[in-house]
Order: sequence, then structure tokens, then C-alpha cells
Amino acid sequence: QVQLVESGGGLVQAGGSLRLSCVASGRTFSTNTMGWFRQAPGKEREFVAAISWRGGRTDYVDSVKGRFTISRDNAKNTVWLQMNSLKPEDTAVYYCAAGPLLGGAPAAERYYDYWGQGTQVTVSS
Repeated sequence: QVQLVESGGGLVQAGGSLRLSCVASGRTFSTNTMGWFRQAPGKEREFVAAISWRGGRTDYVDSVKGRFTISRDNAKNTVWLQMNSLKPEDTAVYYCAAGPLLGGAPAAERYYDYWGQGTQVTVSS
């Protein structure tokens, strides 16, 4: 089993920044690919960003490109999501996810076996 614990969410004004963290523990060899997803009230969960094991491959949903950056430190079993220029539409619960795929940064949820409990991000206008 893998446990994922997110932190760093909160309330921020539009244009501000937050950095989310996700620490993995347990069978961390199952965390080759790491991703961030989000779910806004009344909406389905959506892909935000993903990063491959070595960090050489990343992918982002179009709405966050140029504003969000995903990164990881495997020695610390940690992945981050730096969120800049936040907009009210970024308001959601953000989830960290992990999967065994080696070399990829997939957007589809089926590639992720483990999920964190989520952290709330609220952006005020």
C-alpha cells in the first residue's frame, strides 16, 4: 500500500500563489508516476498535472499551462504543485495520485492506483 498526504491548500486572493505538497509513504516503488487532480463543487474530478519518475516528462491541463508547475524529489518521496496567478476557477479540492507507470505522465485516472485525501484550495475574486 501507498499512503499519500497532501498539504499546502488554503484561501488566497486571485493572482496569488500556493504550493501544494504530497508526501508518499509505504510501497513507494508504486509511485513511478505522480499526478495532481482537482474537483470543484458540482463538477467531475479533472486532471491538472503529472510527472514521470525521473521528472523528465510532465503534462498539464491547458487551463493551467504557464501558471502551474509540477516537480518531485524522489529522495524525499515528495511531489509539489506550484500554483501561480491563481484564478477563482482554480477553486477545488486538489488530490495527489500515484501509479506504477514507468516513464509516463498520464492524464487518465486509470493509470493511478493511490490517492490522497485532498486539500482545499479557495481563490477569492
